[in-house]
Amino acid sequence: MTKPVPRPSVLAIDAYVPGKSAAPGAARVFKLSANETPLGPSPRAIEALRGMADHIALYPEGSSRALREAIGARYGLNPERIIAGAGSDDILELLALAYVGPGDEGVYSQYGFLEYRIVILAAGGTPIAAPERNYTADVDALLGCVSERTKIVFLANPNNPTGTFLPAGEVARLARSLPSHVLLVLDAAYAEYVVRDDYEAGIALVDAHENVVITRTFSKIFGLAGLRVGWGYGPAHVIAALNRIRSPFNVSSVGSAAAIAALSDRAHLDAAIAHNARWLPWLTREITALGLDVLPSVANFVAIRFPETPGSTAADADHFLTSRGLVLRAIGAYGMPEFLRLTVGAQEANERVVEALAEFMRSARSRQGAQADAQADAQADAHG
Repeated sequence: MTKPVPRPSVLAIDAYVPGKSAAPGAARVFKLSANETPLGPSPRAIEALRGMADHIALYPEGSSRALREAIGARYGLNPERIIAGAGSDDILELLALAYVGPGDEGVYSQYGFLEYRIVILAAGGTPIAAPERNYTADVDALLGCVSERTKIVFLANPNNPTGTFLPAGEVARLARSLPSHVLLVLDAAYAEYVVRDDYEAGIALVDAHENVVITRTFSKIFGLAGLRVGWGYGPAHVIAALNRIRSPFNVSSVGSAAAIAALSDRAHLDAAIAHNARWLPWLTREITALGLDVLPSVANFVAIRFPETPGSTAADADHFLTSRGLVLRAIGAYGMPEFLRLTVGAQEANERVVEALAEFMRSARSRQGAQADAQADAQADAHG
């Protein structure tokens, strides 16, 4: 009996698996696995959401005009060159569908966001991963992977799950060096968290090139992950192409209203930036002091490397932390099985995770010491 069969490129996709959110048996759970803001959404966004309750029987305005105008006003952009989506993932998928097809290639960095590989394969293309240097995207490696079949290059900056970034000069060099027919997509989902002087989200590059697009999201620092709102900014011809394949009413009226309100609350945004600026270096310093490697991050999370010694591995740590209600993100799917990714949380969560990691490391060292003593005794008996 025959049955419908998906395209081979679809079957080659490993479905995206989000980080876990539960800790069975724990009295209290601290979810630190999804890079969500501990400050939650702006009170203005919550108020706007509630104000839409009587209108949800109506379809939203189809082009997200009010949201695009609010984004344009906030960042000084032409609303006609903005597209809104159900999270920035929606925009990434539209870009792949519009520009990649069978026989084409899409390039991304080795430890880049898993969604890039998924959308390239879903569009029928071939994903090409460029090697990174010290868990950081490498412009020369990305350029070295570009061929006559390349149609799109994805770059997360800052990158998820590593937290590393490329300075503005390097991103500009990448944009300048790409063939004009290759679309460069700068995924700046964590841009608001970066406080480095040598970082730029990429708006100026979009204005300077006909083949550069940036994507942004309301899921991270704005705290609207559950509403799925994102946006992209690009050349007029790119936005026009995306609007041809964009699903009608792809942003809900509730999500749009909350996002517009969130944009207006600068004090809440500043508080989230200040919170992260305080606790990101604190977590990095305290966890490093425990003898663990922490990748240098400019986002709202850190990637922690654990030893490969049995009893001390990332999997062991994950089990230990989960049993105490501390839920981190295992990132083996990214080719980083020795790491766990930790979201910057509220003060209590941050302090608890450091205390738990200290306990885990002490316990692991104690077990290793006992094993070493047992081996020494066994060797002594064998020679006795």
